[in-house]
Amino acid sequence: EDPHQAHAQSYDLVLNGYELGSGSIRIHRMDIQEKMLKALGFTPEAAHEAFGFLLEGMTFGFPPMGGIALGLDRLAMLLAGQENIREVIAFPKNSRATEPMTQAPTRVDHKQVNDLGLFVSDVE
Repeated sequence: EDPHQAHAQSYDLVLNGYELGSGSIRIHRMDIQEKMLKALGFTPEAAHEAFGFLLEGMTFGFPPMGGIALGLDRLAMLLAGQENIREVIAFPKNSRATEPMTQAPTRVDHKQVNDLGLFVSDVE
């Protein structure tokens, strides 16, 4: 009943202090899901407004489910000897906030702005 005493079934795969993957067993019981939403400050009405699809699906019964997701980009960071994951991710913005292959972001010309029907104004 005390939310501070709640436990999760979660797990991490750690290599030399670096998290390579993480996973959990998801909530599959309606009573626990409702308690968690209440603990997060949702009224029953707000919970149904935001998560009605999930709560309705749960009335049919969910099997216990879970999994793990590996962060291959983190493994690539370690193998490449990098200290920042931004240097190895597939669609990176490096520490200078640019994409190394195309040097994005680039300036947008007026034709592109007009083609998209956008209006740009100066902000002071």
